[in-house]
This record gives sequence, structure tokens and C-alpha cells, in this order.
Amino acid sequence: MTEDLEKKAKDKNNNDLNNICDECRKKDESVFQNLIMTGFKLCKSCRVSKTIFPL
Repeated sequence: MTEDLEKKAKDKNNNDLNNICDECRKKDESVFQNLIMTGFKLCKSCRVSKTIFPL
């Protein structure tokens, strides 16, 4: 039972750190950096566009 919970937790952590932007679904290295800095999984270009046009 606890092994299943540990496996699910590891899978969830791996999905969080997969470098795929939540907005445009592109894989980019800046996604992980922005996740650490801001808490959002956005690539560099989506972060800039959300900063300029926050709608």
C-alpha cells in the first residue's frame, strides 16, 4: 500500500518537472527556471506575454 503511494508521488513529481509549458505546451529549459522563480510552469516567451498582457 505505501509502495503504491510512493510510486504515485514520484510520478507526480516527475510530471511537475517535465519542462513543458502550461500555456503553449512546448518543451523548454526556461520552464523549470520559471517554476523555481515564480511558481508557474511558463516558458520564457509565455512569461513575457503574460507580463505585458496579463489577461
